[in-house]
Amino acid sequence: MSKTSIKKIAEDYKMSEKEIAKKINDFGVETTEDKKNLEGENLQLFIEMLNEEIKEAKGNVVEVDGKITVQEIASQMDKPASEVIMKLMKMGTMATINQEISFDIAALVCSEFGFTLMRSDNSEIEELEIEALMEIEEDDEKDLVPRPPVVTVMGHVDHGKTSLLDAIRDTDVISGEAGGITQHIGASEVKINGQKIVFLDTPGHEAFTSMRARGAQVTDIAILVVAADDGIMPQTIEAINHAKAADVPLIIAINKIDKPGANPDRVKQELSEQGLLVEDWGGDVISVEVSAKKRINIENLLEMVLLVAEIQELKANPNKRAVGTVIEAELDKNRGPVATVLVQGGTLSVGDPIVAGVASGKVRAMINYKGKRIKQAGPSTAVEILGLSEVPAGGDQFAETPNDKTARLIAEKRQAMQREEMLKASSKISLDDLFAQMSEGKVKDLNIVIKADVQGSVQAVKQSLEKLSNEEVAIKVIHGGVGAITESDVLLASASNAIIIGFNVRPVSGSEQVAEKESVDIRTYTIIYKAIEDIKAAMSGMLDPDYVDEDTGKVEIREIYKISGVGTVAGCYVTSGKIMRASKVRIVRDGIIIHEGELAALKRFKDDVKEVAQGFECGLSFVNYNDIKPGDIVEAYITKEVERTLD
Repeated sequence: MSKTSIKKIAEDYKMSEKEIAKKINDFGVETTEDKKNLEGENLQLFIEMLNEEIKEAKGNVVEVDGKITVQEIASQMDKPASEVIMKLMKMGTMATINQEISFDIAALVCSEFGFTLMRSDNSEIEELEIEALMEIEEDDEKDLVPRPPVVTVMGHVDHGKTSLLDAIRDTDVISGEAGGITQHIGASEVKINGQKIVFLDTPGHEAFTSMRARGAQVTDIAILVVAADDGIMPQTIEAINHAKAADVPLIIAINKIDKPGANPDRVKQELSEQGLLVEDWGGDVISVEVSAKKRINIENLLEMVLLVAEIQELKANPNKRAVGTVIEAELDKNRGPVATVLVQGGTLSVGDPIVAGVASGKVRAMINYKGKRIKQAGPSTAVEILGLSEVPAGGDQFAETPNDKTARLIAEKRQAMQREEMLKASSKISLDDLFAQMSEGKVKDLNIVIKADVQGSVQAVKQSLEKLSNEEVAIKVIHGGVGAITESDVLLASASNAIIIGFNVRPVSGSEQVAEKESVDIRTYTIIYKAIEDIKAAMSGMLDPDYVDEDTGKVEIREIYKISGVGTVAGCYVTSGKIMRASKVRIVRDGIIIHEGELAALKRFKDDVKEVAQGFECGLSFVNYNDIKPGDIVEAYITKEVERTLD
């Protein structure tokens, strides 16, 4: 061993220099002439004596901090790892040398060797301590500086969202930006009049809402793209309602004004029907007529974005620990977990320890929207980061932590808390428990999403339900639309703690699973007054025991046969569950219920059968109904009486 200072030994052993100096004197070990250093044999001897003394003082105690591995406990007990592994095998636990084992199993194996396992003082981090560690210091007004606005582009699928983003990027290139912009991450930046605007390339309002459902307010302004030749479409109305629910200011971009059938005034008229009155018509909503294809008025649109941003007075403090939101994340086979994050406050630097949801790590590299590696990212900057332990979820909050260990412990604690949360039932609103929550004062607003087969039904139901509001609870219809109940509807309902009411429509494939996962209550009706009665009854706590339809299977109609004397027979394939002869059936076409009734016959080949299971073909005919087509879905169900209880 080379020469080592007393100061260094004191730091290594977490003691004061006086304590180390006293121990040196007690051990009778000679120091060098300056009395502050140990070297050679003296140093070796002293370190051995010090280790022995500490071991005796601690007794047979193994201290762990964070993850527990076989290697760690074996080295602390001064036992071969193979011996510990053998002992574990005898206890019925298979583990490798670097495998993590639970505290309980580690404690048992330690006791077998006569040791006691203990957590070190700083390894237990309670929930309140997590919040304290994660709490980023409050911003002082004098520390705040203006930050660029973060913008999301929303709208109907064919109205030119992508073309508009491309046109905006081209404007930035034309304005003198060196080199062409290559989009590498889910965000891009443009400069107009020397000011920066950040555009998030979210896939649509579903992503926008799922982020908000996790509490991530990432967008400052939303640009709603409406085609001048097409006008307001169902997805446009969805986008408007999503933006309203998130309380994000809207700028209307009336696109495709170069097309022959363009009619911007019709678009403005339709917008006014949705409660958006544009400035030309005396309202307060900014609208800009643009052509993404011909690059008309793009700069004017960007100037309007800056104007709205100026009114909002967007500010952030760049001189603190970085905080922000995960925009999207994936597992890259070459680079490991990769997350695109938006820094919303502070400055993120390469090497910073961070925690993002249940993932933690140190920022190994940061890549900006041009694909260039950068060292630092300030407020309103979107970057791709490498170095996380696992893939976080889009919408997770991230924060810089004081050190690596804190980040790891917080992530572990969050994982445990997440597991507990998953075991607990979600407290999302449902009609069954509406009265109980009203009585406790938990519910002030009952938010409802309405989907129906025709627009007239949507309006009729909306007006009827809103009239039911009383002094205890206000009924708000946050979205009404025509067509099947989609995943987008479920996500909006989840983010807004709403229930979904459907008339003559059914959930599309996949949306029921999302509703179950998000604990969203979906109610479907064929008679309007039945829904009104249900909500009235729920509000008074008198929701009667009801007959509930329990789906047993889905069948796809593949062929149609006309048989004289019998009528129309459907050649079908059971795609899920099973269909029974006693089943009632709904025939669904493009998400709309076209018929409800009973089966006249259920056959396998030429034989009448009681039921047909998933994966088999069958023949169906329906009582007094022949208007069926290939591609129609037959939903089989049975009606059960279910007693409703108010928790």
